[in-house]
Amino acid sequence: MRHPSDGTLRRLVDEPDGVADTDHDHIAGCPACQTTLAGVRHDARTAATALTSHVEEPDIDAGWHRLSATIAAGTPAGQPVSRQPVSRGGAGWRTALRRPAVAITAAVALLSGATAAAATDWLQIFRTEQIAPVTISQADLLKLPDLSGYGDVKLTEPARIRAVPDAMAAQETAGLAVPQVAQLPGGVTGQPQYQAGDRVSAEFTFSAAKAARAAADAGHTLPPMPAGLDGSRFRLTAGPGVAAVWNSGQGVPALIVGRAVAPAAYSDGVPFATARDYLLSLSGLPQDVAAQLRGFTGDGRTMPVHVLAEELSSAPADVGGIPATVLTSKDQVLAAVVWVRDGVVTVVAGSLTADEVLTVARGLR
Repeated sequence: MRHPSDGTLRRLVDEPDGVADTDHDHIAGCPACQTTLAGVRHDARTAATALTSHVEEPDIDAGWHRLSATIAAGTPAGQPVSRQPVSRGGAGWRTALRRPAVAITAAVALLSGATAAAATDWLQIFRTEQIAPVTISQADLLKLPDLSGYGDVKLTEPARIRAVPDAMAAQETAGLAVPQVAQLPGGVTGQPQYQAGDRVSAEFTFSAAKAARAAADAGHTLPPMPAGLDGSRFRLTAGPGVAAVWNSGQGVPALIVGRAVAPAAYSDGVPFATARDYLLSLSGLPQDVAAQLRGFTGDGRTMPVHVLAEELSSAPADVGGIPATVLTSKDQVLAAVVWVRDGVVTVVAGSLTADEVLTVARGLR
């Protein structure tokens, strides 16, 4: 007999009324499904605990950090948990981003940021007009260069995410209209909570001396830097952004619909391709992955989205005639669709199926 999917089991935890009676009856009498359901409930409690905030106005940054720390330290239900320190910029944070829940939600977290206006001495070298998935293994992802080893990273305008009372307030705060959902998927009920984010930007300054030390620590010799790269600066920006969030009652959103000005990059003179190719030459990535990253970003308009082969699957789609990328966790618990139009990125994500997020996306007003 066919067992209900993991997504159905998760919906049984979040929104029992959204599960068909036949599935209810099967799960109630199936020991295998009961065992899996226990694990799903454990994961839901873990996420809810990590996100819980005891202040009147939720601290989204703190909640996200607690969630990342919990997931990075966690293991499947019933197995021992290895307690390792987690930092936003360290290996623990990268570990958290490899989990399917965080990988999808990270796309929404991007919507909480905003773009800083480029100063007169900054040249725009990259502007996101489309997104392309790059499938990569967990082992290869760890080979991507950590920028902090090759220079100095400075958060010049930190993200400030806050709850706002309604869609109009979100629009007034961020300057973007909140997408309106035509019809909620089954199991998603009630009114959404609205969030808006202020500007965020970061600067990176290449340092030949710092990169040489990092290479020596790893037992390698640093290749010569291209002329002009040492001391060059780059600014990365994203946003502003707004989001509508439907809670599931378990501390993890059932549906998130968000929109933001797409990411962009600026340089004080060095071409984007020069910095990109140098970093890729240091990373030890397989040639096919490095070639994809070079090819996708060669036009200065396509942003690659890393899709963890062990955790996620991706598929092309379209939303209103615009190319889109659908991401689905391998356990079928979470799905998201993301696309870019006129310099604005939109994401629909949640504890839904790929068909459900696409239906929501195509019905947005």
